[in-house]
Amino acid sequence: MKKNVEERVNTISTDTTQPTDFIRQIINEDARTNKYGGRVHTRFPPEPNGYIHLGSAKAICINFGIAEDYGGRCNLRFDDTNPTKEDVEFVESIKDDIRWLGFDWEDREYNASDYFEQLYGYAVQLIKKGAAFVCDLSPEEIRYGKYRGTLTEPGLESPNRNRSVEENLDLFARMRAGEFKEGSRTLRAKIDMSSPNLVMRDPVMYRILYASHHETGDTWCIYPMYDFTHCISDSIEGITHSLCSLEFENNRPLYDWFLDQLDIYHPQQIEFARLNVSYTVLAKRKLIQLVEEGHVHGWDDPRMPTLSGLRRRGYTPESIRDFCNRIGIAKADNLVDIALLEYCVRQDLNQHAPRVMAVLSPLKVVIDNYPEGKVEALDADNNPEEPNAGTRKIHFSRELYIERGDFIEDPPRKYFRLAPGREVRLKHAYYITCDRVVKDEHGEVVELHCTYDPETRGGWSEDGRKVRGTLHWVSAPHSHPAEVRLYDHLFVKPDPDDAAEGSDFKANLNPDSLKVLSSCRVESSLAGAAPGIRYQFLRQGYFYVDDDTSSDKLVFNRTVSLRDTWAKIQKSQ
Repeated sequence: MKKNVEERVNTISTDTTQPTDFIRQIINEDARTNKYGGRVHTRFPPEPNGYIHLGSAKAICINFGIAEDYGGRCNLRFDDTNPTKEDVEFVESIKDDIRWLGFDWEDREYNASDYFEQLYGYAVQLIKKGAAFVCDLSPEEIRYGKYRGTLTEPGLESPNRNRSVEENLDLFARMRAGEFKEGSRTLRAKIDMSSPNLVMRDPVMYRILYASHHETGDTWCIYPMYDFTHCISDSIEGITHSLCSLEFENNRPLYDWFLDQLDIYHPQQIEFARLNVSYTVLAKRKLIQLVEEGHVHGWDDPRMPTLSGLRRRGYTPESIRDFCNRIGIAKADNLVDIALLEYCVRQDLNQHAPRVMAVLSPLKVVIDNYPEGKVEALDADNNPEEPNAGTRKIHFSRELYIERGDFIEDPPRKYFRLAPGREVRLKHAYYITCDRVVKDEHGEVVELHCTYDPETRGGWSEDGRKVRGTLHWVSAPHSHPAEVRLYDHLFVKPDPDDAAEGSDFKANLNPDSLKVLSSCRVESSLAGAAPGIRYQFLRQGYFYVDDDTSSDKLVFNRTVSLRDTWAKIQKSQ
């Protein structure tokens, strides 16, 4: 049985696990005063002109999460008012990403284009009221120069501002009928060209655009602008709290003006801070540049901050929601350290990801005193953090691979891995000692010959001798080849916009953001690993089986390394 609104408000107000934020404070007060009849109805209104990203995830979690907290509703509404940039591909990707994140809009999916006829009717109503007019100025004249004005100087009124209602109605109908060239006329609201808020200086409501729409086809050749469309769509749907990012704060007076002039149901717009994350960009126009100019391999490139990119990198929906919850809802913009996002996915994967062994840069080891042809099946924990995860069998044989970086011929002080004459532990297996080094004609180490202690099966010595180094390994004849893609930050600077004069954010792209290792070896349990599975490679990090994996080739993406930068940051603070 659902709690009523008052019970939910009291729970949210006192629950110490629920982040306190100004939006919930507003909604709590609205509920107590019975504003909107105690209803809470939000919406998530993406533009279908690209894939949604981390900033969108924050807005999704806020809108769907708040509706869920208060037993309310959240609509999914596509703001599809610009057919030149929109596509069904983006619509479907957005829906997939929202579902993946763990939210559902049930039967509450809408498009702004659903309301085109109503919007046109409301525009006619404003014309009849003398609050809108057809303008012949070019888009450039409206946006710039004397007609626009500056922050300190008023703009000039359009020469067409005082057209009669009859003439405006006639021209607007002819705009709809397709009688005028694209860009030759607009419909503008008649507000105040001397307003200190430039948004209120007779903003454009409709423009002529000869483009086919993915929902309405060629029915329309005039399309409404966002500011006119959004508030009316909210009103039509009965939204109570229109939650949006801080960039729309200056637009709120216009949101209110349209609704007041039309005298229709009036939702409340509330702004919250945009999400900014270090070492990445979240502005869609910049993400579009990265994709269209080939700096990344598409919208789902694992280096991209899109949800599809993060999913392909191996991030879990739980980690993204945890991240959004931890950053909370603030009023002022701030920069969130990407280390917090990495911390969240480590916390989740540490609990659930099976442990396996993979050697990314193989160096062959031959155990001379191990019987030729003998193979042992050793027990290995799947996940020590999960008691019910069980164990698996791993093969041990005479020939193994270890990491090339786990051997140094002339080791420095405090180096505890393998070296000539030194003994180390092989995880889950035996102690081995390096006896001989084989090099090629260039002097590069190509093979190690070792001996093992058969009394140390399982990686422990009964005589109590201490071995400080523990290495991961794979059996050479039983391991499988794999390609491993190591991803790093997409940009070299925390603020990618911090570029030299004359350069843009792309000057800070990290040339080493992707490193592909093609000669890796993974343990036999990974044979047939299907795309979508996540693992912890012991001593390496967390990895995700990529969609490029086939029956002939295993491909893994590194989600995140084992090093916890965020924990160090918190400790230092």
